[in-house]
Amino acid sequence: MRDLLTLPKAHLHVHLESTVRPETVAALADAHGIVVPPLPEAFDGFTQFAAHNGVVRSCLQRPSDFARIAREFCADEAAQGTRYAEVTFTAAAHGERLGDPGMPLLAVLEGLAAGQAEYGIEVRVILDHPRRRSLERLRTTLRLAVSHPEVVAIGVAGEEDHPLTPFADVFREAAEAGVGLVHHAGECCGAASVREALTLGRADRIGHGFRALEDPSLVAELRDRAVPLEVCPSSNVALGLAGSLSSHPLPLLVDAGLVVTLNTDVPSATGATLTSEYVAVREAFGYDDSAMAAFSAAAVSASFAAEDTKVRLRKEIDTWMGRDQVNTC
Repeated sequence: MRDLLTLPKAHLHVHLESTVRPETVAALADAHGIVVPPLPEAFDGFTQFAAHNGVVRSCLQRPSDFARIAREFCADEAAQGTRYAEVTFTAAAHGERLGDPGMPLLAVLEGLAAGQAEYGIEVRVILDHPRRRSLERLRTTLRLAVSHPEVVAIGVAGEEDHPLTPFADVFREAAEAGVGLVHHAGECCGAASVREALTLGRADRIGHGFRALEDPSLVAELRDRAVPLEVCPSSNVALGLAGSLSSHPLPLLVDAGLVVTLNTDVPSATGATLTSEYVAVREAFGYDDSAMAAFSAAAVSASFAAEDTKVRLRKEIDTWMGRDQVNTC
Protein backbone atom coordinates (compact mmCIF):
# COMPACT_ATOMS: atom_id res chain seq x y z
CA MET A 1 0.00 0.00 0.00
CA ARG A 2 1.19 3.49 -0.85
CA ASP A 3 2.10 6.00 1.86
CA LEU A 4 -0.96 8.16 2.53
CA LEU A 5 1.25 10.94 3.89
CA THR A 6 2.50 11.53 0.36
CA LEU A 7 -0.96 11.37 -1.21
CA PRO A 8 -1.70 14.93 -2.42
CA LYS A 9 -4.80 15.94 -0.47
CA ALA A 10 -7.41 18.69 -0.30
CA HIS A 11 -8.86 19.52 3.11
CA LEU A 12 -12.33 21.07 3.00
CA HIS A 13 -13.75 20.92 6.54
CA VAL A 14 -11.49 22.07 9.35
CA HIS A 15 -12.06 24.86 11.88
CA LEU A 16 -9.07 27.14 12.36
CA GLU A 17 -9.74 27.67 16.06
CA SER A 18 -9.66 23.88 16.51
CA THR A 19 -6.24 23.49 14.91
CA VAL A 20 -4.25 25.56 17.40
CA ARG A 21 -1.16 23.73 18.63
CA PRO A 22 -1.22 22.91 22.38
CA GLU A 23 1.98 24.87 22.94
CA THR A 24 0.46 27.86 21.16
CA VAL A 25 -2.68 27.67 23.30
CA ALA A 26 -0.46 27.60 26.40
CA ALA A 27 1.62 30.56 25.23
CA LEU A 28 -1.40 32.69 24.32
CA ALA A 29 -3.22 31.78 27.53
CA ASP A 30 -0.19 32.78 29.57
CA ALA A 31 0.17 36.05 27.67
CA HIS A 32 -3.46 36.99 28.34
CA GLY A 33 -3.84 35.55 31.84
CA ILE A 34 -6.38 32.92 30.83
CA VAL A 35 -6.72 29.51 32.46
CA VAL A 36 -7.42 26.77 29.91
CA PRO A 37 -8.74 23.53 31.44
CA PRO A 38 -6.96 20.35 30.35
CA LEU A 39 -8.38 18.70 27.27
CA PRO A 40 -10.60 15.82 28.47
CA GLU A 41 -9.83 12.29 27.37
CA ALA A 42 -13.28 12.19 25.76
CA PHE A 43 -15.98 14.82 25.26
CA ASP A 44 -19.44 14.26 26.69
CA GLY A 45 -21.14 15.48 23.54
CA PHE A 46 -21.06 18.67 21.49
CA THR A 47 -21.93 21.03 24.38
CA GLN A 48 -18.82 20.14 26.37
CA PHE A 49 -16.67 20.49 23.28
CA ALA A 50 -18.16 23.91 22.49
CA ALA A 51 -17.42 25.13 26.01
CA HIS A 52 -13.79 24.05 25.81
CA ASN A 53 -13.45 25.55 22.34
CA GLY A 54 -14.84 28.83 23.66
CA VAL A 55 -12.00 29.08 26.18
CA VAL A 56 -9.44 28.50 23.43
CA ARG A 57 -11.09 31.17 21.27
CA SER A 58 -10.81 33.66 24.15
CA CYS A 59 -7.02 33.29 23.95
CA LEU A 60 -7.10 34.95 20.52
CA GLN A 61 -6.98 38.68 21.17
CA ARG A 62 -4.22 40.43 19.24
CA PRO A 63 -3.65 40.54 15.47
CA SER A 64 -0.43 38.61 16.04
CA ASP A 65 -2.40 35.82 17.77
CA PHE A 66 -4.63 35.30 14.74
CA ALA A 67 -1.73 35.59 12.29
CA ARG A 68 0.28 33.06 14.28
CA ILE A 69 -2.35 30.32 14.28
CA ALA A 70 -3.01 30.86 10.56
CA ARG A 71 0.67 30.54 9.66
CA GLU A 72 1.03 27.47 11.88
CA PHE A 73 -2.04 25.97 10.22
CA CYS A 74 -0.26 26.19 6.86
CA ALA A 75 2.85 24.53 8.27
CA ASP A 76 0.93 21.69 9.89
CA GLU A 77 -1.27 21.02 6.85
CA ALA A 78 1.65 21.05 4.42
CA ALA A 79 3.42 18.51 6.64
CA GLN A 80 0.44 16.18 6.12
CA GLY A 81 0.58 16.28 2.35
CA THR A 82 -2.25 18.79 2.06
CA ARG A 83 -1.81 20.79 -1.13
CA TYR A 84 -5.03 22.82 -0.88
CA ALA A 85 -7.24 23.68 2.11
CA GLU A 86 -10.40 25.62 2.81
CA VAL A 87 -10.22 26.55 6.47
CA THR A 88 -13.32 27.64 8.38
CA PHE A 89 -13.07 30.73 10.60
CA THR A 90 -15.71 32.48 12.71
CA ALA A 91 -14.48 35.96 11.84
CA ALA A 92 -17.55 38.02 12.74
CA ALA A 93 -17.81 36.47 16.21
CA HIS A 94 -14.21 37.38 17.02
CA GLY A 95 -14.67 40.87 15.60
CA GLU A 96 -17.77 41.40 17.72
CA ARG A 97 -16.00 40.07 20.83
CA LEU A 98 -12.98 42.31 20.34
CA GLY A 99 -14.80 45.42 19.11
CA ASP A 100 -13.01 45.43 15.76
CA PRO A 101 -15.08 43.81 12.99
CA GLY A 102 -12.35 43.53 10.39
CA MET A 103 -9.19 42.83 12.39
CA PRO A 104 -9.47 39.06 13.03
CA LEU A 105 -9.99 38.17 9.38
CA LEU A 106 -7.32 40.57 8.15
CA ALA A 107 -4.83 39.09 10.63
CA VAL A 108 -5.72 35.53 9.61
CA LEU A 109 -5.31 36.40 5.94
CA GLU A 110 -1.92 37.91 6.73
CA GLY A 111 -0.84 34.72 8.50
CA LEU A 112 -2.17 32.53 5.70
CA ALA A 113 -0.32 34.57 3.08
CA ALA A 114 2.94 34.12 4.98
CA GLY A 115 2.31 30.43 5.52
CA GLN A 116 1.39 29.75 1.92
CA ALA A 117 4.55 31.43 0.69
CA GLU A 118 6.72 29.56 3.18
CA TYR A 119 5.21 26.08 2.97
CA GLY A 120 3.96 25.83 -0.61
CA ILE A 121 0.31 25.22 0.20
CA GLU A 122 -2.77 26.99 -1.16
CA VAL A 123 -5.43 28.01 1.38
CA ARG A 124 -8.80 29.71 1.06
CA VAL A 125 -11.25 30.66 3.80
CA ILE A 126 -14.85 29.78 4.67
CA LEU A 127 -16.58 32.06 7.18
CA ASP A 128 -19.06 30.34 9.45
CA HIS A 129 -21.90 31.63 11.61
CA PRO A 130 -23.53 29.87 14.59
CA ARG A 131 -27.20 29.24 13.85
CA ARG A 132 -28.31 30.66 17.20
CA ARG A 133 -26.61 34.01 16.62
CA SER A 134 -28.14 37.09 15.04
CA LEU A 135 -29.09 37.78 11.47
CA GLU A 136 -27.04 40.97 11.62
CA ARG A 137 -23.91 39.02 12.46
CA LEU A 138 -24.48 36.80 9.42
CA ARG A 139 -24.84 39.96 7.31
CA THR A 140 -21.49 41.09 8.70
CA THR A 141 -20.06 37.71 7.73
CA LEU A 142 -21.29 38.15 4.16
CA ARG A 143 -19.87 41.67 4.00
CA LEU A 144 -16.49 40.33 5.07
CA ALA A 145 -16.70 37.57 2.48
CA VAL A 146 -17.43 39.83 -0.47
CA SER A 147 -14.65 42.20 0.64
CA HIS A 148 -11.90 39.58 0.50
CA PRO A 149 -11.34 37.33 -2.54
CA GLU A 150 -9.56 34.80 -0.33
CA VAL A 151 -12.96 33.98 1.19
CA VAL A 152 -14.73 31.44 -1.01
CA ALA A 153 -17.85 30.64 1.02
CA ILE A 154 -19.95 31.30 4.09
CA GLY A 155 -22.16 28.94 6.03
CA VAL A 156 -23.95 28.17 9.27
CA ALA A 157 -22.77 25.83 12.01
CA GLY A 158 -23.71 24.92 15.56
CA GLU A 159 -26.96 23.53 16.90
CA GLU A 160 -28.86 22.15 13.93
CA ASP A 161 -32.25 22.36 15.64
CA HIS A 162 -32.16 26.13 15.09
CA PRO A 163 -33.95 26.74 11.75
CA LEU A 164 -32.36 28.49 8.78
CA THR A 165 -35.51 30.49 7.94
CA PRO A 166 -34.27 33.80 9.44
CA PHE A 167 -31.19 33.70 7.21
CA ALA A 168 -32.85 32.96 3.86
CA ASP A 169 -32.34 36.44 2.40
CA VAL A 170 -28.63 36.40 3.24
CA PHE A 171 -28.20 33.04 1.55
CA ARG A 172 -29.89 34.43 -1.56
CA GLU A 173 -27.65 37.51 -1.50
CA ALA A 174 -24.56 35.35 -1.10
CA ALA A 175 -25.52 33.17 -4.06
CA GLU A 176 -26.17 36.24 -6.19
CA ALA A 177 -22.77 37.64 -5.20
CA GLY A 178 -21.00 34.43 -6.22
CA VAL A 179 -20.12 33.46 -2.64
CA GLY A 180 -20.30 29.72 -1.98
CA LEU A 181 -22.61 28.28 0.67
CA VAL A 182 -21.51 25.41 2.90
CA HIS A 183 -23.65 24.50 5.91
CA HIS A 184 -23.23 22.04 8.76
CA ALA A 185 -26.19 19.67 8.65
CA GLY A 186 -26.97 16.02 9.27
CA GLU A 187 -24.42 15.84 12.08
CA CYS A 188 -26.38 16.29 15.31
CA CYS A 189 -29.86 16.33 13.78
CA GLY A 190 -31.48 14.15 11.15
CA ALA A 191 -32.02 14.14 7.42
CA ALA A 192 -34.43 17.08 7.61
CA SER A 193 -31.54 19.40 8.49
CA VAL A 194 -29.72 18.31 5.32
CA ARG A 195 -32.79 18.92 3.19
CA GLU A 196 -33.21 22.37 4.75
CA ALA A 197 -29.56 23.17 3.97
CA LEU A 198 -30.08 22.15 0.35
CA THR A 199 -33.32 24.06 -0.20
CA LEU A 200 -33.57 27.11 2.01
CA GLY A 201 -29.80 27.18 2.58
CA ARG A 202 -28.87 26.81 -1.14
CA ALA A 203 -25.89 24.66 -0.08
CA ASP A 204 -23.12 23.87 -2.54
CA ARG A 205 -21.70 21.32 -0.09
CA ILE A 206 -22.86 19.79 3.17
CA GLY A 207 -20.67 19.76 6.26
CA HIS A 208 -20.97 16.23 7.71
CA GLY A 209 -24.34 15.15 6.26
CA PHE A 210 -24.11 11.48 7.21
CA ARG A 211 -27.62 11.43 8.70
CA ALA A 212 -29.01 11.94 5.20
CA LEU A 213 -29.05 8.14 5.11
CA GLU A 214 -32.24 8.28 7.17
CA ASP A 215 -34.16 9.48 4.08
CA PRO A 216 -33.75 7.42 0.87
CA SER A 217 -35.30 10.14 -1.28
CA LEU A 218 -32.78 12.65 0.07
CA VAL A 219 -29.93 10.25 -0.63
CA ALA A 220 -31.16 9.97 -4.21
CA GLU A 221 -31.30 13.75 -4.54
CA LEU A 222 -27.79 14.19 -3.15
CA ARG A 223 -26.53 11.53 -5.55
CA ASP A 224 -28.33 12.90 -8.59
CA ARG A 225 -27.16 16.45 -7.88
CA ALA A 226 -23.65 15.25 -6.92
CA VAL A 227 -23.71 17.39 -3.77
CA PRO A 228 -20.44 16.73 -1.90
CA LEU A 229 -20.43 15.68 1.74
CA GLU A 230 -17.62 16.76 4.05
CA VAL A 231 -17.40 13.63 6.20
CA CYS A 232 -15.39 13.80 9.44
CA PRO A 233 -15.37 10.30 11.00
CA SER A 234 -12.95 10.86 13.91
CA SER A 235 -14.79 14.03 14.94
CA ASN A 236 -18.13 12.22 14.87
CA VAL A 237 -16.73 9.54 17.17
CA ALA A 238 -14.99 12.00 19.52
CA LEU A 239 -18.18 14.04 19.97
CA GLY A 240 -20.31 10.98 20.58
CA LEU A 241 -22.21 11.17 17.29
CA ALA A 242 -20.96 7.78 16.12
CA GLY A 243 -20.26 4.87 18.42
CA SER A 244 -16.92 3.94 16.88
CA LEU A 245 -14.97 4.38 13.70
CA SER A 246 -15.76 0.85 12.57
CA SER A 247 -19.50 1.53 12.95
CA HIS A 248 -19.38 4.91 11.20
CA PRO A 249 -21.75 5.01 8.19
CA LEU A 250 -19.07 6.27 5.79
CA PRO A 251 -19.10 3.04 3.70
CA LEU A 252 -22.88 3.32 3.36
CA LEU A 253 -22.47 6.83 1.97
CA VAL A 254 -19.88 5.59 -0.51
CA ASP A 255 -21.98 2.58 -1.51
CA ALA A 256 -24.97 4.89 -2.08
CA GLY A 257 -22.97 6.67 -4.77
CA LEU A 258 -22.60 9.94 -2.87
CA VAL A 259 -19.66 12.31 -3.25
CA VAL A 260 -17.67 11.72 -0.07
CA THR A 261 -14.65 13.71 1.08
CA LEU A 262 -12.54 13.03 4.20
CA ASN A 263 -11.82 15.79 6.70
CA THR A 264 -10.75 16.35 10.31
CA ASP A 265 -13.20 19.06 11.48
CA VAL A 266 -11.72 19.66 14.96
CA PRO A 267 -8.26 18.06 15.05
CA SER A 268 -7.24 19.56 18.40
CA ALA A 269 -10.12 17.63 19.98
CA THR A 270 -9.54 14.34 18.17
CA GLY A 271 -5.76 14.30 17.80
CA ALA A 272 -6.28 13.42 14.15
CA THR A 273 -4.32 14.87 11.28
CA LEU A 274 -5.64 14.64 7.74
CA THR A 275 -3.18 11.82 7.03
CA SER A 276 -4.17 9.88 10.15
CA GLU A 277 -7.83 10.33 9.16
CA TYR A 278 -7.08 8.72 5.80
CA VAL A 279 -5.08 5.94 7.48
CA ALA A 280 -7.85 5.25 10.00
CA VAL A 281 -10.47 5.03 7.26
CA ARG A 282 -8.30 2.70 5.19
CA GLU A 283 -7.67 0.42 8.16
CA ALA A 284 -11.27 0.45 9.40
CA PHE A 285 -12.89 -0.33 6.07
CA GLY A 286 -10.20 -2.03 4.02
CA TYR A 287 -10.07 0.51 1.20
CA ASP A 288 -7.26 0.11 -1.33
CA ASP A 289 -5.01 2.83 -2.76
CA SER A 290 -7.41 3.53 -5.61
CA ALA A 291 -10.26 4.19 -3.19
CA MET A 292 -8.10 6.47 -1.05
CA ALA A 293 -7.00 8.39 -4.13
CA ALA A 294 -10.67 8.70 -5.08
CA PHE A 295 -11.45 10.36 -1.74
CA SER A 296 -8.70 12.89 -2.40
CA ALA A 297 -9.83 13.50 -5.98
CA ALA A 298 -13.40 13.99 -4.78
CA ALA A 299 -12.22 16.70 -2.39
CA VAL A 300 -10.35 18.44 -5.17
CA SER A 301 -13.41 18.42 -7.41
CA ALA A 302 -15.69 19.55 -4.57
CA SER A 303 -13.46 22.48 -3.63
CA PHE A 304 -13.85 26.11 -4.63
CA ALA A 305 -10.31 26.08 -6.04
CA ALA A 306 -9.55 27.61 -9.41
CA GLU A 307 -9.67 25.16 -12.30
CA ASP A 308 -5.91 25.31 -12.89
CA THR A 309 -5.35 24.30 -9.27
CA LYS A 310 -7.76 21.39 -9.67
CA VAL A 311 -6.00 20.22 -12.83
CA ARG A 312 -2.62 20.36 -11.10
CA LEU A 313 -3.83 18.45 -8.04
CA ARG A 314 -5.50 15.76 -10.14
CA LYS A 315 -2.21 15.24 -11.99
CA GLU A 316 -0.38 14.96 -8.64
CA ILE A 317 -2.88 12.33 -7.46
CA ASP A 318 -2.40 10.42 -10.72
CA THR A 319 1.36 10.53 -10.18
CA TRP A 320 0.90 9.13 -6.66
CA MET A 321 -1.10 6.26 -8.18
CA GLY A 322 1.49 5.75 -10.93
CA ARG A 323 -1.06 6.48 -13.62
CA ASP A 324 1.31 8.82 -15.46
CA GLN A 325 3.95 6.16 -15.94
CA VAL A 326 4.27 4.76 -19.44
CA ASN A 327 4.22 0.98 -19.61
CA THR A 328 7.28 0.00 -21.64
CA CYS A 329 6.99 -3.76 -21.11
